[in-house]
Amino acid sequence: MSRIVAIVGRPNVGKSRLFNRLARKRISIVHDQPGITRDVITAEIADGGYTLLDTGGLGYTGSDTPAALTKASEQQVDFAIASADLILFVVDGLAGLSALDEKIATMLRRSKKPVRLVVNKADFDDSKVALDEAYRLGLGEPLRVSAEHGNGEADLRDAILDALGPAPADDVISDRSAADPLCVCFIGRPNVGKSSLSNRLLQSDRLIVSDVPGTTRDAIELPFTFKGRDGQDYPFKLIDTAGIRAATKLSSPVEYFSRLRSMEAIKQTDVVFLVLDALDGVTQQDKAIAGEAVKEGKPIIIVINKWDLIVERFKKQGGFQPYTSERDYREKYEKALFERLFFTPGAPLIFVSALSGYEIDRMLNAAVKIHRTLDKRLSTARLNQVLGYLSDRNPPAAIGGKRFRIYYATHTGTRPFRLKLFCNREEKLAESYRRYLEAGIVAEFDLAGCPIFFDLVGKEKHAERTGRPEGRALAKPSEHKPKWKAAEESGGLAED
Repeated sequence: MSRIVAIVGRPNVGKSRLFNRLARKRISIVHDQPGITRDVITAEIADGGYTLLDTGGLGYTGSDTPAALTKASEQQVDFAIASADLILFVVDGLAGLSALDEKIATMLRRSKKPVRLVVNKADFDDSKVALDEAYRLGLGEPLRVSAEHGNGEADLRDAILDALGPAPADDVISDRSAADPLCVCFIGRPNVGKSSLSNRLLQSDRLIVSDVPGTTRDAIELPFTFKGRDGQDYPFKLIDTAGIRAATKLSSPVEYFSRLRSMEAIKQTDVVFLVLDALDGVTQQDKAIAGEAVKEGKPIIIVINKWDLIVERFKKQGGFQPYTSERDYREKYEKALFERLFFTPGAPLIFVSALSGYEIDRMLNAAVKIHRTLDKRLSTARLNQVLGYLSDRNPPAAIGGKRFRIYYATHTGTRPFRLKLFCNREEKLAESYRRYLEAGIVAEFDLAGCPIFFDLVGKEKHAERTGRPEGRALAKPSEHKPKWKAAEESGGLAED
């Protein structure tokens, strides 16, 4: 059953602040500058069983926004109005009505949709709030609220539920369960094609796509269903984020909050798609963005977008130097990528095109596989055997005359994988050797794309906890080399 409430109005009347107030969390970016919201932002309101939509301001003509973006934003508002079961038309109670307010009111009356008029910024006495003018719009009794301070919030919530009626039991939002959707998000620099990929997944123009960097400003959550290779339907929740600029290049508070929302989206997601440009390669900013995802313990799938441009170059333009073929370009791109993103061992790498749809399904199948892998349990016996083999195959370098030594290891947690290593000295584990061990474990246990964290317990700490002076050393590795022989022969998994 559809239960959708859309917030509409002209720019800078407090729509996004009201949206955040009703959602009880900061989702939409709030700023005094008009025209900040462009896409339709959604939130599930658990205590009302409905979906709330925040929309861009109608009639915005600011010089900072190209006309094409303004038109696209207003098309999104039209989408929200057409989808809504109830429209909250927000006006500014302090500024009074404008000609644009009256124009919007006329449009809403013609839509034949249920509308509640909301007079925002009603923080003062009646003499400062333009209630009398609001009646002129012909939309019934206005509701006085203050989105900033919460005045009138309870009355507004009651009015919404009165208009929608009681929520069917099946429509009430419940706590997270095993049947909840797999949450994925696209992260990357501005203008690498994140919104285009989102639209391709949704098979609609639900998100605004433009060549102008920074078009998306909020992190937008959207549900969809994907049929996997096994024929099963998998529910997904997609978060399309704003392009993440370097902190030193943020030129306005809006860009700062956009970056903050994108970082918050990474924390909420199950699997991260890191989107790179097929022509640009891996930039320093790409590396920094990937590092943020790793720091949060999120599995990464690396997506190389705009691959159709590479194919076209080799088909129609005879390629470009110094690459001899598309395959040669792909191989060199992959090698250079993992040299820069060395801290993402085994991350799936998928070359796609948002424009043509090339390999889009493969991207989602990889997400389903990683999501399952995150719950894998690692056998203690096999884990110690693998670490013993890795240490024997490539012993750590001596630091201060002593080598790092693992006595025993055990798997203690998932999402992300956490391994407790009992060792001689934590400080003797060099970063390069840590990466070597991580890569070896990822390869042996088929944990491609999944981050691994080591919790180190040094000899002194172990003695304090157990009363024993030393932990026991790893048993000498057996001759069984399940996956290392091929890696060894190919020169893989060597220490950096």
